[in-house]
Amino acid sequence: MSSLADWLRERSDETLVALLRARPDLATPPPPDTAVLATRIGVRSSTARACEDLDSFTLAALEALVLLDADLAPVRLDDVAGMLGSGITPQQARRAVEKLRQLALAWGDDDALATSPAVREVLPNFPAGLGRRAEQLTEDAAKAALADLDEEEQRLVGKLAAGSPIGRTKDAAKDVPLAQATNPVQRLLAKGLLLRRDAETVELPRQLALAVRGDEPMGEVEPDEPIPDLTESDQSTVDSTAGGEVLELLRHVEELLGAWGEDPPDVLRSGGVGVRDLRRTAKAIDVDENRLGLLVELAVAANLVANSEAAEPQWIPTYQSDTWLASPPEQRWAALAQAWLDLPRLPGLIGARDEKDRLLGPLSEDLRRPLAPKDRRRVLAYLDELPGGFGARPDDAAAVLAWRAPRRGGRLRDDLVRWTLAEATVLGIVALNALTTAGRVLLADGGAEAARAVADALPEPLDHVLVQADLTVVAPGRLEPDLAIEMKLVADVESAGSATVYRISDASVRRALDAGHTADDLHALFRNRSRTPIPQSLTYLIDDVARRHGRLRAGTASAFLRCDDQVLLAEIMAKPESEELELRRIAPTVLVSPLPLADVVETLRAAGFTPVAEGPDGNVIDLRESGRRVRGKTRPAQPAGIARPNAEQLAELVAQLRAGDRAGAARRGSAVSPERGRPSAEATLQLLRDAARERRSVWLGFVDTRGVRSERVVRPVSVGGGVLQGVDTTSEELGHYPLHRIMTVAVVED
Repeated sequence: MSSLADWLRERSDETLVALLRARPDLATPPPPDTAVLATRIGVRSSTARACEDLDSFTLAALEALVLLDADLAPVRLDDVAGMLGSGITPQQARRAVEKLRQLALAWGDDDALATSPAVREVLPNFPAGLGRRAEQLTEDAAKAALADLDEEEQRLVGKLAAGSPIGRTKDAAKDVPLAQATNPVQRLLAKGLLLRRDAETVELPRQLALAVRGDEPMGEVEPDEPIPDLTESDQSTVDSTAGGEVLELLRHVEELLGAWGEDPPDVLRSGGVGVRDLRRTAKAIDVDENRLGLLVELAVAANLVANSEAAEPQWIPTYQSDTWLASPPEQRWAALAQAWLDLPRLPGLIGARDEKDRLLGPLSEDLRRPLAPKDRRRVLAYLDELPGGFGARPDDAAAVLAWRAPRRGGRLRDDLVRWTLAEATVLGIVALNALTTAGRVLLADGGAEAARAVADALPEPLDHVLVQADLTVVAPGRLEPDLAIEMKLVADVESAGSATVYRISDASVRRALDAGHTADDLHALFRNRSRTPIPQSLTYLIDDVARRHGRLRAGTASAFLRCDDQVLLAEIMAKPESEELELRRIAPTVLVSPLPLADVVETLRAAGFTPVAEGPDGNVIDLRESGRRVRGKTRPAQPAGIARPNAEQLAELVAQLRAGDRAGAARRGSAVSPERGRPSAEATLQLLRDAARERRSVWLGFVDTRGVRSERVVRPVSVGGGVLQGVDTTSEELGHYPLHRIMTVAVVED
């Protein structure tokens, strides 16, 4: 049985380059020779990382090698194929083993396959659900014993053979002679057909499980990837459907920012948002709590909302959110989509409970998962493989990805697929189970480029609305930005969707007048923007509100009220609220108050009056609050993964491996004695000059500019100026080696 190091030395340079590309952790730092590379391959953490990307069939082949004890003695490929089952051909088994060879998880010829002990450590305790062997039980004896079992015993053995070989029972507490056994567990223990692990645990011997399974020793093994029933839609239909989802998403995030700007929720001591705050917000913006949880995670990830970090911290929109709100829709979407793609958290866990039965809410630290971005991209990459317009249902996609990498994702493996597709649908990255054009660009080129694709998918903005006789206004699609702003000011949203319905009321018209519009402005707005005739009721409403609007003028004294109608002022003074406002008359037509102007106006409006605020110049001013803002945080850089060297670097690294092997195999003669860990400069110079004069090769222990130590055999050409010029005997290339970087040196014997 050849060692892994010997097997690696026999591989071609191209094979080693492919190995280092597939397992980049082996190349960091660069191994000085093949022996070191072989040692790294056998490290448990590196082996576990390599197993994560194995498909179900290749992983089954690796389990078969472990079951055949390939880490103790070499096994034959035919034995591996037999362990995989009668339905597996030798060609299929060879294909799986070849993948394992490419990753150096297995090595050797077909007649002498081996694995490292680390492979057994990273696989489950019971590969393929097979337990330990019973020492006194042969396979023939197990088959004979199986035929003699009664119905109860066969049922128990069959259950343990089909799943885990471990069973929990109180009947394993003590030995009971076969004649006195009263149940199948005691009888099987007495016959030696069950192994006792402890007082409450039994284990089915491997020989008996194999006898039950017959021609399928490892159970059902799937050699090929499952073929899902794909859905098919026209790509333009997929993109247009996603466009509607994008507009809905942007509207909800905008409403979330508005709601939290006016009434920000508190930050819980454990992080996150309280249940009552979430319910209040969900009701305010008319979304369900699951969708709101995702919106909150997106807003914080995109730096639109941040923790105020005050004495009583709250979740408050950031100054950056104002820039986001003023941006075009496609750019707003790009910021959210990129933030979601890079989000190291799992919003899908919102609403679940942790080990202590505590509810997991949005922004909770328990939602943090550093590998979430990688898993998210893996799901979308599968859809990216499908032709345009073709998609896969979540369950089918989960089945395919589970076959491709059964060890990825842990117990949440299939849930991760469903959560990713659901969230991607909300974001308009996926629609009708298919990846959108913008989604493909997002994966390949990032959010900035994907924004252009989204812009093409969004419906053209409309420059008109439809005014109805019942004082509602219908926007049959997305409105132009300036028109949308005007409509939000003069009317309230009654229902939203592909078409938005606004409701005009006294309060909404007064809001527009408070903001500085006149009655003529509002008449002109509806006259110029409505494709339907203006109902007389709307004209009367605007004129009636405008006639009453501004009769009462408020200013600062801290605040004052002025009105030409002395009867109206007298009515105000007679109200109980006047005492609260501390009003006093300073002239027949003027009242003053020490309270802030906004408080005076708000109290009078609550009492049924319609005052309007005016500034020092006598013009109407808008007292509406713009919402609180805090400074956002700089998004932390994503943790760097293992650096993947390029092809040129890998080729150079393999060349260094070969040089290290050659240097290690070289016989060394006279050497320089080290002084305090390294040779003296004088002795090094003398040895190198003698070698150059006698044309003899030397073995160097050399540290490069990156601090990486390597060994090589060099033929000195010249020594001077603190540099050795010599030919590397492996590559036959002339190199320059600063003397201060030479750690050890010895003459190579012929």
